[in-house]
Amino acid sequence: MGPQGRAACSLLFLLQALAEPAENSEFFLPGDYLLGGLFTLHANVKGIVHLNYLKVPKCKEYEMKVLGYNLMQAMRFAVEEINNDSSLLPDVLLGYEMVDSCYMSNNVQPVLYFLSQDDYFLPIQEDYSHYVPRVVAIIGPDNSEATKTVANFLSLFLLPQITYSAINDELGNKGRFPAVLRTMPGADHHVEAMAQVLLHFRWNWIVVLASGDDYGRENGHLLSQRLAHRDICIAFQETLPTPQPDQTMTPQDQERLEAIVGKLQQSTARVVVVFSPELALHNFFREVLRQNFTGAVWIASESWAIDPVLHNLTELQRAGTFLGITTQSVPIPGFSEFRVRRSRLGRPALNRSSGGATCNQECDTCLNTTESFNSILTLSGERVVYSVYSSVYAVAHALHSFLGCNQSGCRKDVVYPWQLLPEIRKVNFTLLGHQIFFNEQGDLSLNLEVIQWRWDLSQNPFRSVASYQPFKRQLKRIQDISWNTPNNTIPVSMCSKSCQPGQKKKPVGLHPCCFECIDCAPGTFLNQTLDEFDCQPCPSSEWSHRKDTSCFKRKLAFLEWDEAPTIAVVLLAALGFLSTLAVVVIFWRHAQTPVVRSAGGPMCFLMLAPLLMAYAAVPVYVGPPSVSSCLFRQAFFTLCFTICISCITVRSFQIVCVFKMARRLPRAYGCWGRYHGPYVFVASVVMLKLVIVASSILATTAMPTTRVDPDDPRIMILSCNPNYHRGLLVNTSLDLLLSVLGFGFAYTGKELPTNYNEAKFITFCMTFYFSSSVFLCTFMAVYSGVLVTILDLLVTVLNLLGISLGYFGPKCYLILFYPERNTPAYFNSVIQGYTMRKD
Repeated sequence: MGPQGRAACSLLFLLQALAEPAENSEFFLPGDYLLGGLFTLHANVKGIVHLNYLKVPKCKEYEMKVLGYNLMQAMRFAVEEINNDSSLLPDVLLGYEMVDSCYMSNNVQPVLYFLSQDDYFLPIQEDYSHYVPRVVAIIGPDNSEATKTVANFLSLFLLPQITYSAINDELGNKGRFPAVLRTMPGADHHVEAMAQVLLHFRWNWIVVLASGDDYGRENGHLLSQRLAHRDICIAFQETLPTPQPDQTMTPQDQERLEAIVGKLQQSTARVVVVFSPELALHNFFREVLRQNFTGAVWIASESWAIDPVLHNLTELQRAGTFLGITTQSVPIPGFSEFRVRRSRLGRPALNRSSGGATCNQECDTCLNTTESFNSILTLSGERVVYSVYSSVYAVAHALHSFLGCNQSGCRKDVVYPWQLLPEIRKVNFTLLGHQIFFNEQGDLSLNLEVIQWRWDLSQNPFRSVASYQPFKRQLKRIQDISWNTPNNTIPVSMCSKSCQPGQKKKPVGLHPCCFECIDCAPGTFLNQTLDEFDCQPCPSSEWSHRKDTSCFKRKLAFLEWDEAPTIAVVLLAALGFLSTLAVVVIFWRHAQTPVVRSAGGPMCFLMLAPLLMAYAAVPVYVGPPSVSSCLFRQAFFTLCFTICISCITVRSFQIVCVFKMARRLPRAYGCWGRYHGPYVFVASVVMLKLVIVASSILATTAMPTTRVDPDDPRIMILSCNPNYHRGLLVNTSLDLLLSVLGFGFAYTGKELPTNYNEAKFITFCMTFYFSSSVFLCTFMAVYSGVLVTILDLLVTVLNLLGISLGYFGPKCYLILFYPERNTPAYFNSVIQGYTMRKD
């Protein structure tokens, strides 16, 4: 690059440090080692600046970037402070040259200038390992797009480049950018801090506005990826138009801004995240104020989070609450005074024409602009300024180590860029209470802060409200925020309000953050960690109420001792047991009397014994069912009934035979009596019943089971096999047949002598047993519940009582109250009377 080369929008500062104190320094004097600086100082440079003449535009004609000028002054301050420090680089002077890259970035020509030598030429060589460029390191530029452009040149020479505010994570790729280091955390941490702020305040419905450059596109995409896994939805995302360098807007851009703000007005999202250079936001916020869009929460990226010019637009406080992500505040002693100090005019730069006002002379006239913002810059703390300040100190410590400096001085060797780069990577020192060292990606992991914009001139305009630690990736120390809302309430930005516990989400539209809340039905629950869009069914042994978040164990229901129906039935069984026992005693004492013998004699005790055992076994119906209790219910009780009913049937048959068939079939009747026909019949019936019961048990099993109470799903009914009613129908089929036969025989013998006519009693017993069994089977077929168990027990006890009292009761009554009828003479007279009537 020759002296006639042109730099479109490029302002070169050549300042050389002196051995005298900083306030007496003259500009444009070379140092032993020069640092290059790239800063954005002007936004609206129209003309062409010749590096040869240092001719610059008048400050009053163009809009000056206050933060850029502030950062440039930080580099000057750091160099002068180092030159005045006898312990760091003793007897070595640092110099610097600074270039204004402008708003519309002009970085190629300045970087070629920094790479050139004093003759302004950059020779083409096969090997640059012994090439010495004009500067030993470059500080800047301030944005990722410009940093990558510069880095593509500097990486070829391994010339160290330390950027103070470029956050693009691609810069951490040392294979592509081996010479780039950063004194600010990368975009990953900035976006993570934003995401955690959104999560903390439960904002899951946001708008993202991004500039059309690489910075806006890449950071907007990174935020979208990060939020996709955090249940935070982006209502819409728009690209802000980029203004011209002089801030003029085309009609199309103006229409675009109006449409974007109109869309914000219509959206229900009240949180707006903005990734854009600050100079592209002036027209946007003017349109926001023009349309009177208020009540929003604006989250600023680091590019404009602490911009004093935007903050100076005080009407913005009507637009809502402004939060931002930026580096932590580190006050630098003496810098606030240095920033507005007017330098003495120095001699012009060597080998340069003095045809006009020098760069620094012109820029000193810009101090009026800086002084007007000095108060806000001082109150806000030195944030990005510290990144520039630490960058210069990192280079100084690397030089100190490379030159082998000690208290007496340093070697003033030639420093090749590739030699200094690893020394910068290895620095580790303390600067203003903070440890300065670079990680493997070449980043300095300073803490980030969440700041809030304030317009009270007596306070910090960018008050810190939270801190983010990159090492822990954690947001902490969240303080109270003054919300620009009625009653200082936290703004709500949700497409749908959070569902209450036990409510599932029903998506509405495309966004998962937009949904309806539906109560989980009884028997289901919501496990949000598993699936918040569907209710999970409870296990079969558990239940839940509506809107429950977990299931509870169903109550096991069975016949219990403390229930009124149980007590009533057990008392009835006890009464039956005692009455049957009384019958046994009466019959035992009157075993040889005609009444007992006519009732069956010894066979009566065969009937009474199972009755007593059945009464005694009634408690097996009470309490939790078990295999043994189910066996008792399905086998023991039915066997007892079968024995009793078969005895009654055979007794009825025998009476009919004596009076009506003995004369017609004497031989058959003789065999019946000779071979103990009644007992053989009862034994045969019992054996057949055993086969039926065993088959039924094998078919249905006697294992207790649980089933849901149809009347109350919170209750599980613990009972014998649910197919028990089918087994009961099979088991009772033989008994029903016997009861029909007994009823038939009794009806046939209705004309027998009164003492032998048992038709009424047997009819009562058999009819009751038949009807109750059919009713029980029918009821069990249509209903299942504890009531079935109670009804089964009640029918069992009533059937036992029917036999005990219905069959034996009248005979005991006759024995006890009409002993004159319990004599052989009386029975003979009755039989004679019956015979005479028949004859």
